[in-house]
Amino acid sequence: MFIQMIQGPCTRQDEAHQLLDEWRRDLAPGATGWLGGTYGFTDDNQLVGVVRFESRELAMANSDRSEQGEWAAKMAEVMDGPMEFHDCDDVSLMMDGGSDDAGFVQIIRGRVDDPSRLKAMMADTTMLHEARPDILGATLAIEADGSFVETIAFTSEAEARKGEQVEPPEDVRSELEYAMKGATYYDLHHPWFESA
Repeated sequence: MFIQMIQGPCTRQDEAHQLLDEWRRDLAPGATGWLGGTYGFTDDNQLVGVVRFESRELAMANSDRSEQGEWAAKMAEVMDGPMEFHDCDDVSLMMDGGSDDAGFVQIIRGRVDDPSRLKAMMADTTMLHEARPDILGATLAIEADGSFVETIAFTSEAEARKGEQVEPPEDVRSELEYAMKGATYYDLHHPWFESA
């Protein structure tokens, strides 16, 4: 799997949402390898999208389509500034990945010097699932330099905030502190989802 995170400032949220809906309706059928996406706006008017493709090659082939370029130009017009793109070939799923049933999504961007350590922490979900039933699933996407994008799907924001109060075991806490040091959190209070 290949994941691309897209983010940028956007106050024309209704128009941006409409354009993303148009992409799903009109362009997705021709986007070979597109699996789906998670989208939303943060409180400080950042549009964030985490888009999944079968491979980098298929994602880039989609970007090269003329109709994709025309759509991207329209999207740029409703943004308040340039969009950032983060491309990740190294993708892990936690508890079957995300969920279109999520009522709240948190996207975390950070960087680690040992991606294998982060992946090992994400792979051991048995204890986490028991302690945090509010987590429906997650994806972890890592760039070559150790930068990562983690997308966590929660049942609801209220349950997520309650779950945050649960004190993890000492060994888990130290791993979390390592992974999340200096990380940025993007809260999507009203996420929406698209699937192939």
